[in-house]
Amino acid sequence: MNGILEAGTTTLAPARAHARHATSDAGCDAFVQDIYDRHGPMLVRYATRLLDGDWHKAEDILQETAARAWKHAPYLSTRGVHIRRWLFTVTRNLVIDHYRARRLRPLELVPVEDLDASWDSTDSTITSHAVLMALRELTEQQQTVIRLMYVLECGVAQTAAHLGIPAGTVKSRSYYAVRALRKALEKQGVLGE
Repeated sequence: MNGILEAGTTTLAPARAHARHATSDAGCDAFVQDIYDRHGPMLVRYATRLLDGDWHKAEDILQETAARAWKHAPYLSTRGVHIRRWLFTVTRNLVIDHYRARRLRPLELVPVEDLDASWDSTDSTITSHAVLMALRELTEQQQTVIRLMYVLECGVAQTAAHLGIPAGTVKSRSYYAVRALRKALEKQGVLGE
């Protein structure tokens, strides 16, 4: 043949490949449905425990586990009994990946729709401007701690995890940051001395 295809094989090959692909897709779909039926509830409970009760994220983990099982269906369907162990390992690894990604991602911001707009007045605008001007007088570390703890309302532990410093350091920085902010506001005449 030496790279030359015969006329008869070009019309038959795509039809055979399509038929083989269709039957394997049907087998994979049945395989995934079997995973949901047999192992789905146990995997969701397991993932929920690992995710500290986050049922919705656990369902997402189950879907990702099923997608990976579907991708490896030809290999996994021959393993029989050992598939359960594989599914639990994939679920555990996906939960670990979730926690790692949360550590690397910046803190989630609150959508604008969820903010309370009742404070929109001239007085609050002037006060906000004064606070922003006072914040500029603080060090970058102090500004960061104030933004995390008082603007984004993060707790000490969450702020410490985000900054990668001990909780005691966060408490100390926030104490001195608030103190410095108060002094800056007093200097502007916003707060009484």
